[in-house]
Amino acid sequence: MTTLPRIGIAGITGRLGSLCAEEVGVSLAGGLARHSDDGRNITTNPADLAKICDVVIDVSHASTVQAHAKAFAAAGCPWVLGTTGLNSEDQAAVDEAAKHIPVLQAANFSPALTLFLELAKQLGAGLPGYDAEIVEVHHRQKVDAPSGTALAIGRAVAEGRNVALEDVMRLDQNGARPDGTIGFASLRGGQIVGEHDLMFMAADEQITLSHRALDRRVFARGAVMAARWLAQQPPGLYGMADVFRRTV
Repeated sequence: MTTLPRIGIAGITGRLGSLCAEEVGVSLAGGLARHSDDGRNITTNPADLAKICDVVIDVSHASTVQAHAKAFAAAGCPWVLGTTGLNSEDQAAVDEAAKHIPVLQAANFSPALTLFLELAKQLGAGLPGYDAEIVEVHHRQKVDAPSGTALAIGRAVAEGRNVALEDVMRLDQNGARPDGTIGFASLRGGQIVGEHDLMFMAADEQITLSHRALDRRVFARGAVMAARWLAQQPPGLYGMADVFRRTV
């Protein structure tokens, strides 16, 4: 019988963190939050959480990424990172941690969205002359825009076209559309979990890929699957595609 890894959750008191805790069940080791709770093994110190875990799911905030990277790497604790809105210094810290521990970084833990990204790359390569536009809708509390998932979709299209997203992304909708750009539109309102549409448009046809998250729990289940997989991996930087290629 295989023993399940002890999983810690950074951001355990948030909406997604709470769902992750429910999905982990009896193998939950503890959590990380702004306020400690000894009765639930919730601490404010990432190093303390890492000591009691075999792997950590991090769904906290971009402002904590650099501190978490140092703490988890120092403890040798595998790290599933679902936090978005990272800057270049944050990403550098993640990349450095991955030299010492297994790190799985994903903007979205959904199985279907993982396949969506693979299709986006294929369509980007196969339809190089088509205008590519990404529209995303999220709940009114979401801070970053475009969403991390929208950016991941854009990167997949750009990779298919063998270009860097930063060189072709279009956020300003004013004026005529430049050739070869990848456009983004972000809408915020209500309590929408997450909707993403990727459109490829030519003068005579259009194809659209759509993903709708109906329940935030799909992300929690994917994160827990990723954590149980990552706990057995060597140091390196992984994505959700690595999980599904080996478990589905």
